[in-house]
Amino acid sequence: MTKFTLNGKAVESSHAPDTPLLWVIRDEFNLTGTKFGCGIAQCGACTVHQDGVAIRSCITPVESVEGATITTIEGLGDHVLKEAWVEEQVPQCGWCQSGQIMSAAALLSEDPHPSDETITEAMDGNLCRCMAYVRIRRAIHTAARMSQKDGAVSAGPVSVTTDTAEVDHGV
Repeated sequence: MTKFTLNGKAVESSHAPDTPLLWVIRDEFNLTGTKFGCGIAQCGACTVHQDGVAIRSCITPVESVEGATITTIEGLGDHVLKEAWVEEQVPQCGWCQSGQIMSAAALLSEDPHPSDETITEAMDGNLCRCMAYVRIRRAIHTAARMSQKDGAVSAGPVSVTTDTAEVDHGV
């Protein structure tokens, strides 16, 4: 038995200790927002938080989370990123989106005002087959501004740089 906290609730897993956390989350606890993508920690679809740090659950043995706090997309609640994702119309097929949001949430908890370069570095390894990277970056900036409105002055328009063009996205 592996004991840990999952989305704020104390749980016990009866799976073998080497079972990937992804399958425990999906099969034992029926939380299907975390997706299987590649199975080798290269795509980011399976990203969850372990004690606030983004990890790839497809290669994390359940025994390694003994006593840890695990948060999935379902446990993120009404995070400002979800609102920003809708506002910026990020999802297309949607398969990678929970992993993208979980990585972005970890980034914003560390750096509430990330630069384009910081976003690129933090989101590296989160792949999107639909190529929604420009909208993902824009949504992260939008979420940062939305978070500021709760207690500080909004940063105003953000210039989002891409490899091929510069997109001016104002609030």
